[in-house]
Amino acid sequence: MTERIGIVGAGIVGLAIAQALARTGDFDVTVLEKEARVATHQTGHNSGVVHAGLYYQPGSLKAELCARGRAQIREYCREHSLPYRETGKLVVALNGDEVPRLDEIERRSRFNAVPGLARLSVERLRDIEPHAAGVAALHSPHTAVVDYAAIAETMANQIRKAGGRVLLNQEVTAVQTSAGACLVSTAGTTHAFDRLVVCAGLHSDTIAKLVGASDSPRILPFRGEYWSLAPERNELVRGMIYPVPDPAFPFLGVHFTRGVYDEIHVGPNAVPALAREGYSWGRISVRDTWESLRWPGAGKLARDHWRMGGKEIAASVYKPLYFKAAQAFIPELRPSDLTHRTTAGVRAQAWARDGSLLDDFAVDQVGPVTVLRNAPSPAATSSMAIAEHVLSRYLGIQP
Repeated sequence: MTERIGIVGAGIVGLAIAQALARTGDFDVTVLEKEARVATHQTGHNSGVVHAGLYYQPGSLKAELCARGRAQIREYCREHSLPYRETGKLVVALNGDEVPRLDEIERRSRFNAVPGLARLSVERLRDIEPHAAGVAALHSPHTAVVDYAAIAETMANQIRKAGGRVLLNQEVTAVQTSAGACLVSTAGTTHAFDRLVVCAGLHSDTIAKLVGASDSPRILPFRGEYWSLAPERNELVRGMIYPVPDPAFPFLGVHFTRGVYDEIHVGPNAVPALAREGYSWGRISVRDTWESLRWPGAGKLARDHWRMGGKEIAASVYKPLYFKAAQAFIPELRPSDLTHRTTAGVRAQAWARDGSLLDDFAVDQVGPVTVLRNAPSPAATSSMAIAEHVLSRYLGIQP
């Protein structure tokens, strides 16, 4: 009998897993998505960057799967005539104090075999990005941009063509498991599977609780807010200009990205969201906020990151502070060049009971259920490699 495998979540990772299963022809595959379309949340709200692997700890899953996933995404876009542009990325040290951190990124990048990586002097930096400030930089010429929502839609269509199902408006409300079987309840319907894979992003801990997994890590939502650069000022940025990240904080800081359709967005910052789907300050969930405040690690997180958190919140509510952070990299930038806020994104950051923020991909296995507990950036870049990893290591299937 054909094995029935369910996937919870139609973001790019869930769809990549479903597509890999459907391609084999040996499984009955069903994706359950609570929204009315695929790629509604993290997949459809990111900057579209295909990462080359600069930042990730050598030997980590992020480093391994990003390298493989980047090549797979590039080939997938070529195969399906989807846009893929290698605009390149500069990681810029603004002053001498940041150079040692740039050195560490270079060390990691070379260990991770980032293709074409080059260390640049000020002169070479300006050759690539004439309007950028900085005393030194790393250049990753093969960092690219894509339309991840379009990739997700294509994956969904491929799943359907292979005989699988992508069912929308199917929010999971209960999961019952027994020896080798799962009953998954949605509004008015119960779906029976032999195995289940949970790729629920912002709600991964909620679904994990339904299947009896540990309550740790919890999801702490962070909103990233973008500003749009005035089209007549697009010449200020040729590709991507990134800061040297602070290793004590799991976010990159405000940066510039020329998107796949030539729009340039500035950001994101990272502020605690007041709801799992808190795409603005006006979107508040008392329940979500209270659950975050009462989590055992809340006090330590606040003590460790209150200064950075305060700066991010201040820049969110007061545009001149956001502008100042951006102008540090493009001195010619004017306040009027940041014309309007674009659609914000919310990152599902896994958060341990001791207050630490998980950095690497994390997967749990509970009987017949596989749960992706942490899939932050570069999960979209790595999506097809994550699918292979889950199939081979947790499902015992060779993709």
